[in-house]
Amino acid sequence: MSPAASRSRPKRKAPPRKRSKPQPPIEYSLLLTATLCLLAIGVVMVFSASSTTSLLGDSGDASFYLKRTALFGVAGLVVMRILSIRGVRLMRALTPVVMGVSLFLLVVVMIPGVGVEVNGARRWIGAGMFQVQPSEVAKVALILYGAHLLATRPRMTRSIGEMGPFLMAVGVICLLVVLEPDLGTAMVACFAAAAMLVAAGARLRDLGLIAAALGVVVLLAVLIEPYRMERLTGFISPGTDPSGSGFQAIQAKIALGSGGIFGVGLGESLQKAFYLPEAHTDMIAAVIGEELGLMGITMIAVLFGLFGYAGLRTAQRARDRYTKLLAAGLTSLILVQAVINLFAVLGLAPLTGVPLPFVSYGNSSMLTMLAAVGLLLNIARSPGATLRVVDGGRSSRTHAKGRDSRGGNSRARRAGARGRRRSAG
Repeated sequence: MSPAASRSRPKRKAPPRKRSKPQPPIEYSLLLTATLCLLAIGVVMVFSASSTTSLLGDSGDASFYLKRTALFGVAGLVVMRILSIRGVRLMRALTPVVMGVSLFLLVVVMIPGVGVEVNGARRWIGAGMFQVQPSEVAKVALILYGAHLLATRPRMTRSIGEMGPFLMAVGVICLLVVLEPDLGTAMVACFAAAAMLVAAGARLRDLGLIAAALGVVVLLAVLIEPYRMERLTGFISPGTDPSGSGFQAIQAKIALGSGGIFGVGLGESLQKAFYLPEAHTDMIAAVIGEELGLMGITMIAVLFGLFGYAGLRTAQRARDRYTKLLAAGLTSLILVQAVINLFAVLGLAPLTGVPLPFVSYGNSSMLTMLAAVGLLLNIARSPGATLRVVDGGRSSRTHAKGRDSRGGNSRARRAGARGRRRSAG
């Protein structure tokens, strides 16, 4: 074959390269991993903590609470997946509706015959396994409303007077929740709202005044209700009434002490069998401490720490003010609830009845917490929420440097050409 013929043969085009799917940022992976690990631990521990009492109780089914936890866990994961795609835009548009429905349910639940009363508290609506706890929905609704309000009116944090609309919304929701009565959930909502104000740039002086007023209100709420006063007395001195107000705190300490460092073994707890009240809900951390020991409690704390780190980094890297405040509020909501529960089990705070997120049994809590995680995942996937160590950040800086170098080379070539023309002239 002649050289001319070989030169005239057309060159084959290389097949186009398939674009690789962009990897999610590290915050997304940490949030998802921590949530799934806590869910897995929760399913196992709910079965372990409730199997004995369920088998000997009215249901006669050792896996009674396990089935419900698995069902609502799957439903929550579906909600989380949906909201992780376009949840922020959807929920921002639906914020007035969610807020209105929450307030309506908080009022309706207190009507006799409508709200389901358990242990002297009327906190649920519905029947059987399909019961809704309006206070759980109201917490997330308050965060959505606060993020929208503080994002659209950034000057609101300049003084307490300008914070009035947001503080009024917090006060109304917390008052309705306290009337159920449920002081623990109201405290979680207040702390999460305070974290949002910090993220929005409120002054420490104003926050201190708000905290002082809140402390007075909480003290009055404790003094006017005898059962809250008993809980406070049981926290300060549980030994004075070991069979009454201090019973739950003492049994939790016995469970934690029996576990030691590595625990007595999964399913081998003795305290869960009628000694530890609400072992599968509020006190599930005590069962974890007895069966898995200090290592189990440490594992739970580390997972919540990873979740908090990733959530706050997501808030820091979010692309706009609304998503920053929403991520900070939702992360604070979950972390505050976890801290209050763990502190109560460890004897560092009074008992409040707040469940441990993702781990304790609770249908409404499971769904709302996973919905909150879905919104956090949606924010974490946005372009403005990636860490600098992600490959996309390095490649963007590399591209920028390439553009600068190409621009510099072209300017140098133009300057050289002008110099040659002048020398030729």
